[in-house]
Amino acid sequence: MTQSTSSTSTRAPHQVLALVIGAVYLLVGIAGFFVTGFDGFAEHDHDQTLLGFAINPLHNIVHLLIGILGLTMWSSSGRARTFGWLLVVGYGAAFVYGLFAVNNPDINILNINVADNWLHALSVAAGLVIALWPHKSGTATGPRQP
Repeated sequence: MTQSTSSTSTRAPHQVLALVIGAVYLLVGIAGFFVTGFDGFAEHDHDQTLLGFAINPLHNIVHLLIGILGLTMWSSSGRARTFGWLLVVGYGAAFVYGLFAVNNPDINILNINVADNWLHALSVAAGLVIALWPHKSGTATGPRQP
């Protein structure tokens, strides 16, 4: 008789969400370089967009870093929750920064536009979901007894 090892191979929904967000941000970071190239590292130019989101090479690097963090931190529940808090703090700060930077090219080194601000707010919400996902109840690995 073989027993299932699903308790060690099954990931919680918040871990899968961390993986998906990490993969998406990594892909967006890579795709961004096809739009911007490597010139104008911190340039403010809303003509350089990816799916309506303003980007520049510095912004692409931030996306790559977030993606790498998500891909490396999703594998355990605690690390996935930490990634969630990093999204909350990092993208919360990016959202506040974006409120001022959108209309001020002198400080807009990440080339943030209004669409980016909405995405940052959504990323904060996703980070909260990851960080605050309910813990599994109980520690038993076998079937429940009546």
